[in-house]
Amino acid sequence: MAHVVVVGAGLSGVVCARELVAHGHEVVVRDTGRRPGGRMALRRHDGRVVDIGASYFTVRDDAFAAVVDDWELRGLARPWTDRFTAWTPTGREVKAGPLRWAAPEGLRSLVEDLAGRLDVRSADPVGRVEVGPDGPSVDGERADAVVLAMPDPQARRLLDPGTPAHDVLDDPYEPALALTAGWDERTWPDEDGIFVGDHADLAWVADDGLRRGDHAPVLVAHSTADRARQHLDDPASAGGPMLAALREVVDVPDAEPTLVHVQRWTFSRPAHGHDATFHLGDDGVGACGDAWGPTSSVETAYVSGRALGLALVARLA
Repeated sequence: MAHVVVVGAGLSGVVCARELVAHGHEVVVRDTGRRPGGRMALRRHDGRVVDIGASYFTVRDDAFAAVVDDWELRGLARPWTDRFTAWTPTGREVKAGPLRWAAPEGLRSLVEDLAGRLDVRSADPVGRVEVGPDGPSVDGERADAVVLAMPDPQARRLLDPGTPAHDVLDDPYEPALALTAGWDERTWPDEDGIFVGDHADLAWVADDGLRRGDHAPVLVAHSTADRARQHLDDPASAGGPMLAALREVVDVPDAEPTLVHVQRWTFSRPAHGHDATFHLGDDGVGACGDAWGPTSSVETAYVSGRALGLALVARLA
């Protein structure tokens, strides 16, 4: 039985840990957050859940599909929509696409479900990952393997320059802000989600009332990277500009919203991603996440974490 430390309790880290545990290995998952989930994050406002990180997920991979089928059977996930609106300053058009899925209790609840039987140590940040002739170590404690399941810039901070993982984890990631805005009543037409094009401030708007299925008058708007960079030190200061931009895209009430919250994501999405599905060096340090695949997505994180877990199982055997 090998001892593996997974750093990061987002979806990819949890899935990687599950594969290792299923094959009899001892795994500790350490995370800076208070609960598993990573960027599949949520907030509660007056008891109501709002997704403020990842907005939805799609399903193509067979292994992921089996997990989603189980979630749906147990009421943890539900089909949402296959139609979003494409908005530009010159008009809007409804476009069909793959089926998007949502979670009644927020996407974070899906990660928590998978992490249920794992040894997850929340609010337990890692300071240093080192490699040596006897294998890797985490904060001075030796492990048979270490998994870095987090955005590249965060992972690089834990490693010495010149180590294989440090040099591979070169994606700078882009920031984003997520504005949650709620009113007393709905005044806008039903549009599940809006891809916003050619706009300086907004990139995406999700109707959380339709996503959640309760028709609550709540929208979540995600900023462009350029707008986010202007407010990383003070996310709340982006509320005004982002709300003004939201009014350009959605026919929200003239009254000021009764709910306003801005969430900062310093490392929101990969800037360019990696061609491989994961990294696993001869030094026993691996990396996985949403940057390791053709597109950044929830499913990419799942596939990457599972692939790295299986590769480690083969190596540790």
